[in-house]
Amino acid sequence: MKKTDSRCVLIIAGEASGDAHGAHLIAAMKRRDPKLFFCGIGGKNMKNAGVHIICDAAELSVVGITEVFAKLPGVIRGMASVKRVIKGLRPDLVILIDFPDFNLHVAAAAKKQGIPVLYYISPQLWAWRSGRIHQIRKNVDHMVVILPFEEAFYRKHGVPVTFVGHPLMDAYDGFQASATDADDLPGPVIGLLPGSRRGEVGKNLPEMLAAASILQQKYKDATFLVSVAPSIRPEWVSVLAAPYQGVCRIVPVPGDISAVFEKSRLIIAASGTVTLETAIYGIPMIIVYRVSPVSYLLGRALIRVDHIGLVNIIAGERVVPELVQQDAHPQKIAMAAADLLDHPEKTARIRKKLQQVRKALGGAGAADKTAGIAMDMLGRNYHRQAPTTRIHGQ
Repeated sequence: MKKTDSRCVLIIAGEASGDAHGAHLIAAMKRRDPKLFFCGIGGKNMKNAGVHIICDAAELSVVGITEVFAKLPGVIRGMASVKRVIKGLRPDLVILIDFPDFNLHVAAAAKKQGIPVLYYISPQLWAWRSGRIHQIRKNVDHMVVILPFEEAFYRKHGVPVTFVGHPLMDAYDGFQASATDADDLPGPVIGLLPGSRRGEVGKNLPEMLAAASILQQKYKDATFLVSVAPSIRPEWVSVLAAPYQGVCRIVPVPGDISAVFEKSRLIIAASGTVTLETAIYGIPMIIVYRVSPVSYLLGRALIRVDHIGLVNIIAGERVVPELVQQDAHPQKIAMAAADLLDHPEKTARIRKKLQQVRKALGGAGAADKTAGIAMDMLGRNYHRQAPTTRIHGQ
């Protein structure tokens, strides 16, 4: 146990991507004030950044609507821990990163205690459950958004908001996408990006691999690179790929996804942020997405946008093909892939549109800009009340 009068920030990220974004934000804030104390919910990135983890994000992360029930006990424990911290530690600022079904409850709990709330990376209210805007207007002091069209949405509803650009642009500052296909390779290299969570990979990768086996018959020299996220055990991916070994040239690629991008002529990707990363690289893609049947039916009834892929949503048109649920079938995936591989004029048009999407994502510095907003909020709160002595650590 140690006592300190340093300012305290409660920060919560329930997803792997949020954990990474949170770590960058923490680093940017600590550059401004090394004495800041952070506690909250996150993963190894936030822990390595110096956050005192009160609950591991892995206990809370789910895909789909019905899948949440399997993690419900962990969610309840996590919420109880957060509320104890809010009441007992009384942090000077609460930073919430995406993860709305959990974080909007945290925002309400913080607001009851008079603690300012910064929300970094908006819930997708523009896509579904837009009624949550009332909760945000009531309980969130500042919304920081990373997609260009979100700023106007929040201004329209009277929520203080700042567009800081997409955090992905930090990693690709100065990067120039290749303007040509990888024609120097003996055959097409196709990247398979099945997702970063076990449930997501389990639903998407088998369909992708079956599509690969169909494509291999047409493109004898094709190679399929399977991205294996750090959160996924490579052994499990090998088990899923085993039925296709000897039938198709499958190469698992653990770790850094850029190794897949740098060699691929075409990407088949599960819907998500990775499609934006694919766009930054300028690689034509096919977006696929499968969830449980009940989640799909509920989502279809609630979702209010014309596209599911972020690339298409930002572009405002169907730039790349989307194959969702029953359409994410091996035969249809293979047909869409062959159509792009056989028609270079189509891939050229897609690359041009992807350049426009990249420009719309803004420049680098999202974490640093957000840190500036957070420090301003901390400063205002700090001057309103004298710092209290708190007990940090175990």
